[in-house]
Amino acid sequence: MIQTLGGPEFLLISGSRSFLLVAQAGAMFALCIETMDAEYCQTLEPHDLVAASAPEGGPLEPAIMLIEFVRKYRIPVTVLPRNHPGSKRFPYLVSAGPAIHTSCSIRRGTHPEQHLLCSHDELAGIVLKGTKTGVEVQNLPDEATVQRLTYHFLLDPV
Repeated sequence: MIQTLGGPEFLLISGSRSFLLVAQAGAMFALCIETMDAEYCQTLEPHDLVAASAPEGGPLEPAIMLIEFVRKYRIPVTVLPRNHPGSKRFPYLVSAGPAIHTSCSIRRGTHPEQHLLCSHDELAGIVLKGTKTGVEVQNLPDEATVQRLTYHFLLDPV
């Protein structure tokens, strides 16, 4: 299934207990990935994807903010060591690249490989691929729903 996206649009893939939110990068830029031992940088193309996963569900706004931190503000991605005790406390996770694979068998926040994204088991196995016009979704579970969303941050000067 291919979903067309543009500009401020997001693709929301929902299960009964969790969700994935996906957007196109929108521009070419270097994404820095910070680990305890090194810094890796990868180039994102405009049609590449930035995705946020909420394995336990929750409000959409933090997932939107994570995506915007990466694609708009170029905030680096932080990766914890594999046995770091704080990894289980991340309610939202982010990944970016031309293709993203969801998995429930990895530890949260510990994978510098940006093609992997931790998910709840109900959304595990999904493959997201960036296209020139949007997102190709493969292996979508029958129970999952897909919606396009538009979100704009509005500032109200005081």
